Amino acid sequence: MRAYGFTTVGGPEHEAFLDVPVPEPGPDQLLVAVHASGVNPGDWKLRNGSYGTEGPAVLGREVAGRVVATGPDVEGFAVGDEVFGGCPGMVGGWAEQAIVTASFAAHRPAGVTPEQACVLPVAAGTAHDALRQLDLSPGRTLLVNGAGGGVGVVLVQLAAARGLHVVATASPGKHDLIARLGATPVAYGDGVADRISEAAPDGVDAVFDLVGGDPLRTVAGLLRDPHRLISVADYGLSVELGGQQLQRDRSTAVLDELAGLVAKGALDPHVTDVRPFADAAAALALVEQGHATGKVVLDVG
Repeated sequence: MRAYGFTTVGGPEHEAFLDVPVPEPGPDQLLVAVHASGVNPGDWKLRNGSYGTEGPAVLGREVAGRVVATGPDVEGFAVGDEVFGGCPGMVGGWAEQAIVTASFAAHRPAGVTPEQACVLPVAAGTAHDALRQLDLSPGRTLLVNGAGGGVGVVLVQLAAARGLHVVATASPGKHDLIARLGATPVAYGDGVADRISEAAPDGVDAVFDLVGGDPLRTVAGLLRDPHRLISVADYGLSVELGGQQLQRDRSTAVLDELAGLVAKGALDPHVTDVRPFADAAAALALVEQGHATGKVVLDVG
């Protein structure tokens, strides 16, 4: 079957369409004919060696599609079901057929498109889990550092729906979007701490960081309780500053909850760019260069 990935660790020049065997589903696995697959920063990080995976490998962490086979003893799913979910090891989704972890898969509601569903496991799931872990009560202030991407736009919506006061740093071109989603946008750069303090005069109760480095150090200093800091961009620095590592709940229950919110119109996963499978290289470049607002999706078939 046709798939897209990389032949060896390195830059984009090592990406290629690959001819690979159709995988066989094992225990807790589904084989899915892929309709759509999400594009994530983790895809280019895998290719450049950040996760220690050597090539060749098929990229793609999350898909939506139709079940064509189930692994031994898998319950709750049948051939022909329309599903979405995460791929084992966070690889293999950019292919005509892909393995999906059954315990991290869900049935796709009729009111949710494959393009919307396929981006829920990684970005929306990360946002959901971070908000649950931070455990803020209504009226508290959450700072989202770097809110213009796929995780940030979902987190802002979920937090606002919980009655949180959300302050979000983002580039100026994304401020209108952030405001529409329910947050107070703040510009990056010199003086950002003062601008955040102006937007949150009663202080910051928690920080969810998607930037890392010096910008993370700056905003972490505004926290009342350093433990209420989570970063998915700089785990080491987050822990050094007294924060937590994000605990992911990769379960069917979380995916059902998120898809239900999308079906009701209570959550917009904000898919902004759907590319044909033939344009996989350009889609990944868009995400790698940081130019995407919201989510980028591959239309596989």
